[in-house]
Amino acid sequence: MALNSVNTNVGAMVALQNLQSTNSELATVQSRINTGKKVNSAKDNGAIWAIAQGQRAEMGALNAVKDSLNRGQSAVDVGIAAGETVSDLLTQMKEKALAATDTSLSTSARSALNEDFVALRKQIASTVSNASFNGVSLLSGTDGFKALANAGGTSTIDIGVEDMSLSGSIVTLAADEKIDTVTAATDALALVDSSIANVSASLARLGTGSKALGTHANFVGKLQDTIESGIGNLVDADLAKESARLQALQTKQQLGVQALSIANSSTSILLGLFR
Repeated sequence: MALNSVNTNVGAMVALQNLQSTNSELATVQSRINTGKKVNSAKDNGAIWAIAQGQRAEMGALNAVKDSLNRGQSAVDVGIAAGETVSDLLTQMKEKALAATDTSLSTSARSALNEDFVALRKQIASTVSNASFNGVSLLSGTDGFKALANAGGTSTIDIGVEDMSLSGSIVTLAADEKIDTVTAATDALALVDSSIANVSASLARLGTGSKALGTHANFVGKLQDTIESGIGNLVDADLAKESARLQALQTKQQLGVQALSIANSSTSILLGLFR
């Protein structure tokens, strides 16, 4: 038989413990509904939180990778645009050089052709010297561009320099090339022809590099989406489930309050025994 005591109300103690447990569960569910996450801090689930944080760091690192790839693609696109301009200028120079090989030209006509040729040559030099993006030039110098390829920084996509400066291995025309004589025009014509072929090959390589950077940037974007989805699977709450649980706990809370009220009233019943 249970002991009736005004000093120790066991029923009230049990009811209070159950109510406190319900209130704790209710607070957890309300937090999940408010934040949309079942793991919002390390105290919710230390292991899962640590994994999610690691993946968030990976996401941040991949943002830097995308930025690097985008800068590289912009630098390559500038190089391609300038290279195409150089190719167009060389095509015009070929026309001038070929015309200057005509032995029947008058001195004034040859001089006019030479002036046009020299002006086009200077435009090539100007185009190459100004073909840079954010300080990176792929048509001059020797550095090229190394775009980050992974979050650890251990892999890169390398784009080499296609140096189209005059007197180089691609544009073989000398910096002072002229067509003021038949012999000079003939020599210049051969150099222009080889330069056109070389520039076309360089543009093909730059185009391949641009495509590689774009393809990898798309891959990194998809990888970020996959990681973000994985993080969500780890920490996001099922709001439909939590909503149903909230209603159940609220009902349980109300019943717990009533149970505690009933348990607390049991001591007053003892007064009736002394009447």
